[in-house]
Amino acid sequence: MELEKPAPRNMRELIDLIRRYDYHYYVLDQPLVDDSVYDAKMRELLRLEEEYPQFINAYSPTQRIGGEPSDNFPQVIHRQPLLSLDNAFSQEDLQDFDHRVAKAVSPYDYICELKIDGLSIALIYENGLLINAATRGNGQVGEDVTLNVRTVKSIPLRLLKPIPRLEVRGEIYMPKKEFLRLNRIKEEQGGKVFANPRNAAAGSLRQLQPSVTAQRKLSAFFYEILYIEDAGINITSQEETLNFLKQAGLPVNSHYVKAANIEQVYDFAREFENKRAALPYDIDGTVVKLNRVEGRAALGSTLKTPRWAIAYKFPAAQTMTKLLDIEINVGRTGIIAPTALLEPVSLAGSTVSRASLHNFDLIKEKNLLIGDTVMIHKAGDIIPEVLRPLPELRTGTEKAITPPAACPACGSQALRWEGEVAYRCDNINCPARLKESLIFFASRPAMNIEGLGPSLAEQLVEAGLVNKIEDLYRLTEEQLAGLERMGNKSAVNLINAIMNSRRQPLSRLLTALGIRHVGSKIARVLAEHYNDIHLFFNLKSEQLLEIAEIGPKIAESVVFFFNAPRNAETINNLLAAGVNGKEKASLRASGPLTGKSFVLSGTLENYTREQISVIIQNLGGQISSSVNPKTDYLISGDRPGKKYQQAVKLGVSILDEPELENLIVSCRSQQSAISL
Repeated sequence: MELEKPAPRNMRELIDLIRRYDYHYYVLDQPLVDDSVYDAKMRELLRLEEEYPQFINAYSPTQRIGGEPSDNFPQVIHRQPLLSLDNAFSQEDLQDFDHRVAKAVSPYDYICELKIDGLSIALIYENGLLINAATRGNGQVGEDVTLNVRTVKSIPLRLLKPIPRLEVRGEIYMPKKEFLRLNRIKEEQGGKVFANPRNAAAGSLRQLQPSVTAQRKLSAFFYEILYIEDAGINITSQEETLNFLKQAGLPVNSHYVKAANIEQVYDFAREFENKRAALPYDIDGTVVKLNRVEGRAALGSTLKTPRWAIAYKFPAAQTMTKLLDIEINVGRTGIIAPTALLEPVSLAGSTVSRASLHNFDLIKEKNLLIGDTVMIHKAGDIIPEVLRPLPELRTGTEKAITPPAACPACGSQALRWEGEVAYRCDNINCPARLKESLIFFASRPAMNIEGLGPSLAEQLVEAGLVNKIEDLYRLTEEQLAGLERMGNKSAVNLINAIMNSRRQPLSRLLTALGIRHVGSKIARVLAEHYNDIHLFFNLKSEQLLEIAEIGPKIAESVVFFFNAPRNAETINNLLAAGVNGKEKASLRASGPLTGKSFVLSGTLENYTREQISVIIQNLGGQISSSVNPKTDYLISGDRPGKKYQQAVKLGVSILDEPELENLIVSCRSQQSAISL
């Protein structure tokens, strides 16, 4: 009897590798490879499974519809599976698809649509009102992201038609412009950037706080009716589906056409392969669907894909070039970032000679060396990006890339805070960040110098009138009057505003100095406990950690800032110019909750976060952003996040909304009794 042979080793390795890719992409929102690599590995596994069908098992990635739903959100069981699409990569693949359709259906035509590179979403409307939104998840079970989807402005909360029940499917995406803005902010904050707009959309939609999703400016297109409960509606084609969705008030992508044959389908795909870079959103291909609904039943579906539709995937726009050197620049917020200097090469319609490398961790992860031959592409069709080196082409003359020890612009020590990927310069007077420092110093939450905005700040620095922040207090009316759009009256007003800013309290000055992790709220806390700026020069981290709102990162940042000689010089010069360095009175109200620290998690029914924060502070309590052993109470609303789990772990008292209201009533009664 012949023993059963084991599955080929490379087949098992591919399954493990693709599972790893899927986990990082769908669960961690951290893709390890670009789409072309993933698709190639999946095609290789499919080929092996065709060759060795006896080794296919239910746990193979080819037998799954999508990624697993996250434990962070309630689960939603879809009425019907949300299937994925088979892929075509050539005109021959499309012709094979067309032959299969022709065998089952006659006559037929197609609808061609753009394949939006985003996150699949299913919505449920009852009587025209949005009641549920869920991700695709694994196709059978998704994540309930209703609160987050309600923040996406292109998705109507109420349809134009009061249909008894309508379930639709679409794609939530991040526009390219928003992708660039978000990554720019992440770089400025020293965070890890998103790999592409799709990854950014997925990460934004799966935020535990809907307010974060709302800030990301997501958008959506819809293309499928999953279920409709309305006897008067009879939709017979994909063309009618798209028109119906538009009439109901749902956003539908306008770039779709009816194709009479597969040649017209291919022409549409080639047209938008050339136009993709000019679109305001990212696409990775086109979608071909049998137009008539009645023909789809004859073709049917597999476990994971419909046989009546296919996605034509665009080839990845990549090319090889040489990494000639690394240029290190200091951004406007002090981030020290590396840029790849490349041998000029044509890519996706433009000549590329530079590419952002974002941070030195990325260089290490990619194992890049100066002199490497590298593969590059444009992330989201926009940003030139180094994908990987080609180590097999190394000659031995390549050089290692090391992070800087000092700021290249001013020579200050290059810092890297724990938990951050970026190196930065924290010298407020660093020439590379002086304009931004000046704008922030004069802003309303800081020294509130009315009239000193970005345009004037740039003029002051460019004209050499302000080389350090303290130079502001040496400006004269004559110097200002000579600047563009600055007459005598404007100059007088600005000088008065600058002089008045010297009387601002210490909390404003601490904010204005731009200390890492110290915003206006933390600045007020610090000024309340240490009301003279001279006290900060001798503080230790241990002392700051005794304050409920201060964690290790803030304590480390404050101590380092005041120990840096350049910063001490700046502060002493500001004090010499007459800037106030003291806080006159306590900023916190006293009351029944004095000394008590509160943290909020989840959504309250009767209060916004701002409202409850004001109430607690008026009763003497403190509002903190994170749970720690010094936290007295966690206020738990609907769908609390990780803070709730941390509070349970630390044994912190947890108040639900009714218990919170009882506490407020009790405290207010105490205040009334005292006032009597």
